[in-house]
Amino acid sequence: MAARLKVLHVITRLILGGAQENTLFTVEGLNKDEYEVTLATGPAIGPEGSLVQRAGQADINLVIIPQMRRAVNPVLDLISFFKLYGLIKKNKYAIVHTHSSKAGILGRWAAKLAKTRVIIHTIHGLPFYKYQNKSLNWLYIFLEKITAKITHKIIVVADAMTQQCLDVKIAGADKFITIHSGIEIEKFANSTIDIRQLKVRLGIPPEALVIGKIARLSPMKGHEYLIEAAREVVKKIPQTRFLLVGDGILREDLMNQIQQAGLKNNFVFTGLIAPEKIPEVIQAMDILVHVSLREGLARALPQALASAKPVISFDVDGAREVVINDKTGYLIPAKDKTLLAEKMIYLLSNPETACKMGSAGQELVEKSFKVENMVSDIEEVYKKAIAGDILC
Repeated sequence: MAARLKVLHVITRLILGGAQENTLFTVEGLNKDEYEVTLATGPAIGPEGSLVQRAGQADINLVIIPQMRRAVNPVLDLISFFKLYGLIKKNKYAIVHTHSSKAGILGRWAAKLAKTRVIIHTIHGLPFYKYQNKSLNWLYIFLEKITAKITHKIIVVADAMTQQCLDVKIAGADKFITIHSGIEIEKFANSTIDIRQLKVRLGIPPEALVIGKIARLSPMKGHEYLIEAAREVVKKIPQTRFLLVGDGILREDLMNQIQQAGLKNNFVFTGLIAPEKIPEVIQAMDILVHVSLREGLARALPQALASAKPVISFDVDGAREVVINDKTGYLIPAKDKTLLAEKMIYLLSNPETACKMGSAGQELVEKSFKVENMVSDIEEVYKKAIAGDILC
């Protein structure tokens, strides 16, 4: 039997999130007869929840680097860099595959210094974006440009991110490949949950109409726009409930905003929900809304469509690759609270249209978002890179 290729995946932290789930699915799904896989990550610090336990249960070779944190810290970042370098040098990985911005920079340069044969990076969401300070954007663009030069292939989860990278000359078009972030389609499409009982469990009246949002309660996720639009929705359809799935540093602030808006009885916070419970929670929703100002391609969108639920999203990054306007849901300009309210009211008032959109969305994602397809496409990138068909 030929020796297995040693592969190291590196991600900044294993919190509950789309990039983290994508990485775990990849690590779990790679052919164990061909690849010996290790996952290195920082500690899952913060209120967003952790996937570290799940990684352990999946029998993943997990390495925790305590100094690797999301926030910039020159001392801790330098220690993290040398720990990654030592890990890579000692184990002689054939492939180092990085995820997220911090791990992407540190991990790729550590791999280069350790003379790793193949360096791959996945962009789940760009570190530079429209609503960020220009100087900070310039720094991130500069770091991504110089690091792209030592990267054999950059995987993006949406075509939109390739275009954004090309616009600022991160690298040439041949450096990028789109591989959509896989989801477990069957778990979303084949739910048999009793929706009335589920609503009661969540603290929602069985007859209520439910608009859901799945996202960390953190900046740039756009909860404030949903709260403001909710005023108009509740005026027209008082029985509406807004189900906020997730937790984060803004929970108290958001609860205060809701209280001040007089909407306390119309909002329900679930707190942290384990990823395996997300399919059943989506069944309680009539519509899923995604109003983040910065996202690669939010997993919540294909997850909702796989559940045959229509979606409304701000038109940012890769959203338009699954939200086909007037077909699977509605795309609206970022920060447009008036149009957001109008579209929510329209779909709640027209259940037949909502049902048709959900069905169209389910058909769309079944073709493009299977976990098995994602892993297979990533393995193909590995094989081409090892064969020398992909060069820096």
